[in-house]
Amino acid sequence: MDLVAKLPWWAGVVLALVSYVFLHQLAKPTPLQGLQPGQMAGVVVGSVITGFASIGQVFIPIVCLFGALGSFLGRRRRQSLVSNVSQSKSADALDGISWREFEMLVGEAFRLQGYRVAETGGAGPDGGIDLVLSKGSEKFLVQCKQWKAFKVSVMVVRELYGVMAAKGAAGGFVVTSGRFTEDATSFAAGRNITLIDGPRLQGFPIKKRLIRPLW
Repeated sequence: MDLVAKLPWWAGVVLALVSYVFLHQLAKPTPLQGLQPGQMAGVVVGSVITGFASIGQVFIPIVCLFGALGSFLGRRRRQSLVSNVSQSKSADALDGISWREFEMLVGEAFRLQGYRVAETGGAGPDGGIDLVLSKGSEKFLVQCKQWKAFKVSVMVVRELYGVMAAKGAAGGFVVTSGRFTEDATSFAAGRNITLIDGPRLQGFPIKKRLIRPLW
């Protein structure tokens, strides 16, 4: 269900339909007339497959549909976050959300910019690469830092740059709800790393038809 929930909601519905049709065919009992003695083992195996298919033709489509529902609700939640933050007039609108919601918000922002987004999920609020972006044949890495009290240091940017080189990424982004140190800004300058702070993130458009490059 978790795997299906990571797909677009319509893909979960398609999987539910395909799995039902496929398993429904397997669930049809094997005729027993005219069997030869040496065919009994095949009949036993077929009966086992038919039994599992009979259960699976109901269970698996339901799981896929619940996954599709999770995907749909998750997308609605992301869009709601985007709308609430972008329409807020408060400068600290990003401070009231959790680190997980911050990653969801950033992911949806990149989707609105035309990227395909895979949410890898770091080990915690600041762990690892949080998002992997794709556009055409190019791959981009994103690290999210919802730091309210500290500026993002140059060490974070250096670490991302090293991971980019190791994974062959075309570029990278560090996104924070706060600010960056001067050293971090200087290191990113001239490299294929874009730094996005809170005010810049909060100002992105919320409708696809209004999209224009922001970073």
